[in-house]
Amino acid sequence: MTPAVSRRAMLSGALAGAAALALPSCSKRATAAPAKSAFAALLDELDAKITAAMKAYAIPGAAVGVWAGGQQYVRGYGVTNIDHPAPVDADTVFRIGSTTKTFTGTTMMRLVDDGRVDLDAPVRRYLHDFAVADPAASAAVTVRQLLNHTSGWLGDDLQDFGRGDDAIARYVASMTRLPQLTPPGAVFAYNNAGLVVAGRIIEVVTGSTYESAVQNLLLNPLQLDHTRFFSDQIIGLNVAVSHNVVDGKPVVDTGFWSFPRSCNATGSLISSVRDQLRYARFHLGDGTAPNGTRVLSPQALEAMRSNPGAGGTLQVELTGMGVTWMLRPSAENVTIVQHGGNWNGQSSGFFIVPERDFAMTLLTNSEGGSRLTTDLFADDWALRRFAGIGNLPATPQQLGAAELTPYQGRYVAKLINESGFREEAFIDFRVGNGQLDGSMTSSSADSAGSPLGLEFYRPDYGLDLGGDNKPVGTRSNFVRGPDGNIAWFRNHGRLFRRQ
Repeated sequence: MTPAVSRRAMLSGALAGAAALALPSCSKRATAAPAKSAFAALLDELDAKITAAMKAYAIPGAAVGVWAGGQQYVRGYGVTNIDHPAPVDADTVFRIGSTTKTFTGTTMMRLVDDGRVDLDAPVRRYLHDFAVADPAASAAVTVRQLLNHTSGWLGDDLQDFGRGDDAIARYVASMTRLPQLTPPGAVFAYNNAGLVVAGRIIEVVTGSTYESAVQNLLLNPLQLDHTRFFSDQIIGLNVAVSHNVVDGKPVVDTGFWSFPRSCNATGSLISSVRDQLRYARFHLGDGTAPNGTRVLSPQALEAMRSNPGAGGTLQVELTGMGVTWMLRPSAENVTIVQHGGNWNGQSSGFFIVPERDFAMTLLTNSEGGSRLTTDLFADDWALRRFAGIGNLPATPQQLGAAELTPYQGRYVAKLINESGFREEAFIDFRVGNGQLDGSMTSSSADSAGSPLGLEFYRPDYGLDLGGDNKPVGTRSNFVRGPDGNIAWFRNHGRLFRRQ
């Protein structure tokens, strides 16, 4: 898989992402339930794929949930902990990582429904002293731009401000040192800091902590009883322990679990696959909870997956982002609504296709899990079989040296780690044989770097290549400045500035 900057530092919004038996490709209103035998055959394929990947990628435990054609499937695989094994089931809890952002967005939409927040109002309507390093951006940025990742400032700030109820407020107050990379609203760049600001707005508008607001406005109404923010809230539940991969084998790493409360709005939720599928079905529905209680208006649900901001790539091509949802095009012009997330030793995938009444979610407890989420959620294997749609085509092109030369050079991205120190990541590209060859290094690592190549399939867009010089299933792209020259390389949604 394409190397990424440290997940702990980047809070990656990893996406979960061969024609064969597929369900009917009609609209949601007209979808007919597949024959039971066809659905069972699809599930057998899925089980075999997950089981084989767990062995290949050193994943001790996983859980999957599928909703297709009016039928539900949830299943656990493997064990929670290789040192003290217990079976994973549909109620085992994992960290879901950045899918948490969609819970932040959904909670915000409850406030929009109530008339308490306007998505297109400036952030300063709610946070009067809000500021980043650029005064103009501080005054102009809107709530919507926080949620569609176009706020434009340095987004990978993981500072830890302790466990107190003031953690998010202190984080937002510290953002005056975050430099502006692009004008608000102009360019998509995955931005964790923007979601922390959104969490702070939720606190101020509700007069409660962020976590209490999400609990009361969303988790409780949806009856997500295995979804919580804090470790002391999951005592007694079956917990999937985080694993590193060492010499191709999973190893428990207890240091992987902790998460800074200041960043809770970006990625700290702990949940089960059964709860995640219930959440997915809510977003496929009409805005009511399982007991019939109105949680969101149908208009608010639709607004979350409409009006996308600027597009680009985040492992797959994006039309843009709605309200915290990645909106992904398909070859059939059917929108895929997606997220997912990584934290150390935990990787998850999540997508829904409203026009096909389809949803799938996956939770894993290993650093190797990101490779399985790529197989299922960036690739279109699952989409083709369960929803009858596929990725936009990407036929590799062999380019000459003259065509590749404008892209070669060094690209750099900055981040702020949990201790508040700045780190840098570097990507160096050089002209290869019909493609770009290169590597990624970090200012905090002593290694020679990880191979990172790119094979173009259209101008400025390419397939990521791994160490064996083969596509790894993800996509990246270059971003041009106002003068038409290449200004950035976007990898895993992050902007690397050309030096």
